[in-house]
Formats: sequence, C-alpha cells, structure tokens
Amino acid sequence: MAHVDVKILDRDYRLAVGEDGKQQLLQAVSVVDEKMRSIRDAGKISGLDRIAVMAALQLAHELLGSAAASGSAPSAEVMRRIRKMSDELDAEIKRQESLF
Repeated sequence: MAHVDVKILDRDYRLAVGEDGKQQLLQAVSVVDEKMRSIRDAGKISGLDRIAVMAALQLAHELLGSAAASGSAPSAEVMRRIRKMSDELDAEIKRQESLF
C-alpha cells in the first residue's frame, strides 16, 4: 500500500492507495476538489463540513442520475455505500451543530 499526498480545497490529506488504484484516486480527488470549489465559490454555503456534505450529495445525485439515464440501476453495493455515507455525514453535521 502506497501513500499519496493530495490537496482538496486547500487542505492537505495523505491517502493510502494500492498502486493499481492511484490514477483513479487522483481523478476522484480532482473531481471532489472541483465540486467543493464550485460550491464554495457560489458563496451560498460556508464551512468546510457543509461544503463537503453538499459536494457528496451532488456527486451521489449525479452518479444516480447517470445510472438512470443509461438504463441501469446502481448496484446494491453502491446504494449501500451512498446510504452509509449519507448517514455518517448527517451524524457529523448534527455533532457540529451542537458545538454552536
């Protein structure tokens, strides 16, 4: 397992990745960074956690929309992962809101 250093919305992250998945991971980082920058630059949402949640929701929506457009439904595993991610994001938002 190799490590790769990436930057998403001006924050540094070190991610573990297998050599065969490095290029795909870097493409995913680029997509996430671009989506988060777009949301931040629109100026309607502030806070890194909220920007991250909106980016995740928009990307999941696009994924589901492209699957529907191609006539194939997302796999059960993809749906399970999206639900899990959504639940984790909801829990983190609630935890963050209690801080204010």
